[in-house]
Amino acid sequence: MDPTFIGLGFLVGFLVGLTGVGGGALMTPSLIFLGVEPVVAVGTDLLYATVTRIFGVLFHGRKCGIRYDIALRLFAGSVPAVILGGLLLRWIDKEVLNEYLTVLLGTILITSAILGLLKGEIHVPIRPRWAYVYLLGFIVGLTVQFTSVGAGVIVSFTLMNIARLEPRDVVGVTIVYGLALSGLSFLNYAGLNGVDYGLAFLLILGTIPGVYLGTHVNRNSTGEKLKRAINVIVLVIGLLIVFKG
Repeated sequence: MDPTFIGLGFLVGFLVGLTGVGGGALMTPSLIFLGVEPVVAVGTDLLYATVTRIFGVLFHGRKCGIRYDIALRLFAGSVPAVILGGLLLRWIDKEVLNEYLTVLLGTILITSAILGLLKGEIHVPIRPRWAYVYLLGFIVGLTVQFTSVGAGVIVSFTLMNIARLEPRDVVGVTIVYGLALSGLSFLNYAGLNGVDYGLAFLLILGTIPGVYLGTHVNRNSTGEKLKRAINVIVLVIGLLIVFKG
């Protein structure tokens, strides 16, 4: 039983419980750096993220409340993207997917981290409409199929800067939407034998106390400073992944 993976699960679980951000953005690249095959890293992270967010919904919903109306609309937009992504995963050669997955992942991390760090200076002149929520769900859903990243960093940024949602509401929406999306997306990788269940078990052992602690801290804090720190970490990881790729 490798304590490294248990500790990694605890750290990422804490960040998800506190901010709703950091799941795929930190877990997938961390697993790749620890020597896990990229496709398996994404599939394993999707299973880990599903279990992590189950506890996140239970803890966060009890303490802070959740905007299910927004989360369900995001998920509705993601369903066709998940179906499309599943077809593409079976059509694209696995070796080709592994070759380009790390570069794609790094590019998405860098872009989302920069947007997150600049969010205080960005003012998008778009009036919020429900149609945009469905569109956001489709875009993020397709992104998650190939990288497991998006449900946290992209949705969090968009909801805070365009929908002008309160940070605490953003965390709840992100966790619920991420749960539904990662659970559905996991099935695509399970069908491709792209999941390491033993590794996922170790990560989950660490994530349960991590999510509980993060949710407890969230009750007394908006987590804004930590979100900036996460964006810096995500940016660094993204740069390292791109250079490695």
